[in-house]
Amino acid sequence: MVDTAQQDREPVGRRRDRGGRKPRAQDRLAEFEGRDDAFVMYFKERVYATFTGLAIVLVVWASGHAEADHAFFALVLGVLGITAAGFVSDVISHLAVHQEFPSGTELRILFQVAGGALGTVLIPGILFVLAWVEVISVDAALRASLIVYIVTLAVVGWFAVRRSHLIWWKQLLVLLVLIALALLVVLLQALGHSV
Repeated sequence: MVDTAQQDREPVGRRRDRGGRKPRAQDRLAEFEGRDDAFVMYFKERVYATFTGLAIVLVVWASGHAEADHAFFALVLGVLGITAAGFVSDVISHLAVHQEFPSGTELRILFQVAGGALGTVLIPGILFVLAWVEVISVDAALRASLIVYIVTLAVVGWFAVRRSHLIWWKQLLVLLVLIALALLVVLLQALGHSV
């Protein structure tokens, strides 16, 4: 229970909520209640991780003599690295903008965002493990992983475009531009990983 007598003694602008949060922290928490910012962060990190995973799979496939264990560890470590970098950059950005470490709720949201990014490695990782134990071939695992990543990017792009308020032909144009940019990003990442 909140001590209302204590609350009444504090100036209105300085009241803390039940969790002991300052008004400024309450305002930021209220922003996250709608979860729009959290969803933006979630999709952004998921797209980053998907691009990274796709580039790694392309580089491993292009090597010509891929081994399942190498493909698995390259993928997991690459996506883990980009996810950790995203998490740390979110914490640093929060600290720089709000002058304090993320609160429990904000930190939980950042962990959920990171978990979503790590989720992009699940199906391809399982495919590479199946190839590692020789249930399927490495080429089949690589091909299926490419399809998973391409479909993921296509679905996210389509979802974003469909939610826009553009008329159908502008939605189609935007989707084509996004596809072209996605191909450019994959090409640049694949070149970066293969050098």
